[in-house]
Amino acid sequence: MEYRIEHDSMGEVKVPADRLWGAQTERSHENFPIGVGIETMPAEIIHAFGILKKAAAQANHVLVPERMTDEKLEVIKKACDEVIAGSLMEEFPLVVWQTGSGTQSNMNSNEVIANRANQLAGKKFCHPNDDINMSQSSNDTFPTAMHIAAVIIIEDKLIPAIETLTATFRKIEAENPDVVKSGRTHLQDATPVKFAQEVSGWRSSLEKDIELLRMAVGPLRQLALGGTAVGTGLNAPKGFDEKVAEEVANITGKDFVTAANKFHALTSKDELVYAHGAIKATAADMMKIANDVRWLASGPRLGLGEITIPANEPGSSIMPGKVNPTQCEQVTMVAVQIMGNDVAVGMAATQGNFELNVFMPVLIYNFLQSARLLSESIIAFNNNCAVGIKVNEEKMHYNLHNSLMLVTALNPYIGYENAAKVAHKAFEENTSLKEACVSLGFLTAERFDEVFHPEEMV
Repeated sequence: MEYRIEHDSMGEVKVPADRLWGAQTERSHENFPIGVGIETMPAEIIHAFGILKKAAAQANHVLVPERMTDEKLEVIKKACDEVIAGSLMEEFPLVVWQTGSGTQSNMNSNEVIANRANQLAGKKFCHPNDDINMSQSSNDTFPTAMHIAAVIIIEDKLIPAIETLTATFRKIEAENPDVVKSGRTHLQDATPVKFAQEVSGWRSSLEKDIELLRMAVGPLRQLALGGTAVGTGLNAPKGFDEKVAEEVANITGKDFVTAANKFHALTSKDELVYAHGAIKATAADMMKIANDVRWLASGPRLGLGEITIPANEPGSSIMPGKVNPTQCEQVTMVAVQIMGNDVAVGMAATQGNFELNVFMPVLIYNFLQSARLLSESIIAFNNNCAVGIKVNEEKMHYNLHNSLMLVTALNPYIGYENAAKVAHKAFEENTSLKEACVSLGFLTAERFDEVFHPEEMV
């Protein structure tokens, strides 16, 4: 392999000749051989760095044009656009397990953008620190990248995924408006419910999750950029914070603003904890929905069997013909992962010592993994399971009419205690509610038929 010599404030470093990164990226690459190639800085963060570096250059061009000249701005913007488009991803090799401020990833972006800008210009006149990092610090860029990435993934990936599944549930409701089945509480028989009502509970839960996510996005729109090293804005021109937030908003088409208090923005990660809570709430609802679906589809002969779901692949290496609820299982495993991630996000947010949180890479790694996994999990569940849900009306009718909790309909006519006696007698003697009620002398057979209508109990 051929190398070139790069230097930083600590001296010279050998860097692979065909790479755009520089000395500080190479030092980090060598000093943190932890999870290399697996737990690299998320692509969403690299994308966000491209956005904020472009925005910073544009803001600097307005505020300090003598330093950020037209010529520099033009090539820096082009280099940033390549980062935003993802065409330079191989130039970002650094792992999550680096400095807790994300300094090396900020410098990775600075070096790549500077070197690519110099390539485009045909001369070496952009400096990673003096030009690409102008008016910035790792301490305000990394939290800014976190917020940009979080807003984009929630608004552009997670919420649309949830909306897709809610639309599927709404369609199932419309196709089954009058199908009545046994309800269940505590995993025990309960009074009847329409299948459409049951599905509407799933849909409404997800719609509520979308509301919570949209509420959580609001605080994430506030950006730390402009606070520089400790929140004071040292070395940033007056008005840089507001101008750069405006530029980020223009680039993304989202309503980003500058954080009112930069000391808070650098050290506290409460907005991300709050937003991850909304992601966790969605995961909890998906866990419940997936469990409901696999319970209702259990069988095919010895379970509830009230719905059928698509048979996507063989379910056993030894039992021929077995089909398992694999999409439900991937949803529940993803939910478990998100629950674990929530602990990491919360713990990382507690480490805002003095003027800077130094657990930011691990926090955003877990945050983005949760949002990404949940989005993809929901789409897979929708496309490979939910859209193929079919109602087994015959089994629902059978289960409904064999439920002892239909006795609840008799409460107004024979009273709660007598109705309980009917239920116990029917269960112990394995007879129908009608037979038990008549044999106990509470109602005649004719009167029982007049008042007992399970389908009307919904």
